[in-house]
Amino acid sequence: MMDFRFTPEHDFWRKTVADMVKKLILPRVKEIDEGDAIPKDLWAGIGRLGYFGLRYPEKYGGMGADTVTAMIFYEELAKGSCGLAMAVIMQCLMGTHFVFRFGTEEMRQRLLVPAMRGEKIGTICFTEEQSGSDLAGTRTKAVKDGDGRDGKEGWILKGTKMWITQAPVCDFATVLATTDPSLGLKGLNFFLVERGMPGFAHGQVIHKLGAHGPVTGELVLDNVRVPKENLLGEAVGKGVFYMSEILSEIRCMTAAVGLGIAQAAFAEGLDYSRKRSAFGSPIGTYQLIRAKIARMATEMEAARLLLYSTASKLDRGENTVLEAAMTKSFATDMCLSVVDEVARIHGAMGFAMEASPQRFLRDARFLLYGGGTQEILADFIGRTIVGKLEGEKKGQ
Repeated sequence: MMDFRFTPEHDFWRKTVADMVKKLILPRVKEIDEGDAIPKDLWAGIGRLGYFGLRYPEKYGGMGADTVTAMIFYEELAKGSCGLAMAVIMQCLMGTHFVFRFGTEEMRQRLLVPAMRGEKIGTICFTEEQSGSDLAGTRTKAVKDGDGRDGKEGWILKGTKMWITQAPVCDFATVLATTDPSLGLKGLNFFLVERGMPGFAHGQVIHKLGAHGPVTGELVLDNVRVPKENLLGEAVGKGVFYMSEILSEIRCMTAAVGLGIAQAAFAEGLDYSRKRSAFGSPIGTYQLIRAKIARMATEMEAARLLLYSTASKLDRGENTVLEAAMTKSFATDMCLSVVDEVARIHGAMGFAMEASPQRFLRDARFLLYGGGTQEILADFIGRTIVGKLEGEKKGQ
């Protein structure tokens, strides 16, 4: 069923977040982009408003929001600043999820609760130099240490992670490592590593083309010893299964950010088409410009319907693996198309660093990689559909 409607509560929430973005974030977009840093007072302010606890229960100080509510937040936040949005989302979703899901109560109180206030920073570590989408190629190893007889039992982690959001400033990280490389995906597990543990350090900083704000870089694990309870999961070898539990939400989140960027760019393009005159008339009165506007508006609406239909299915507990992949893929392509058209509408000003289109162009590229590249997603979608068709034929 594709019957979805926003509730009055959703509409009020969207207005609340949009007002926050207008007052707190939009006035500082240029500062965030050009300085490639998140102002500490802005981060603290977001924490005080409770947004970092969006997806977590009220007993820990969170909001207990559903998936649709979360997507509205991500979308509106991205209208302000893509980089800030990605840092906030890392904090309230990927960077803290496994601590909440599998951490001890002590870990939750010591790490999750302060993170929800913005006092501690969490991140997640998948990517390595040789493996991004290919998680089976993970080389970071976790070797069991001790048998518990002397009271010591844990794991030793060794490896290097790349493209880690907030790497130089994180207080704790959820690290994907293999306990048995010969098992491929079945040997992967998540481990909690904290700042101050011997052997845990940040390496080089990666200077990105866009999505400025959060510092991205390398994390080094040089024989880092963690206690046995820092294995985040109920059983060894189920890391990929646990990741699949939030993968659809991550892909929808990326789509929501793309929708937000596209809408912000579209608004700028539409405004410019009304103000800029050529040959005696506003350029928005010319058929070719109107055709661009029509196509952009239609594609954004299609992405919006796909996103919130999938998000509502997630809230109902339905399997959305295929739909989430389609959502991320379509919304990303839509966003890239919209920001390019907006830059074209601006003409030469679309190439000027003083104008907004160049930022939208740079930020949109960031969406190509998280949650699966467009090529990986296209292959997955195609294989899934072909597999279903073959299964239906065999069942006849």
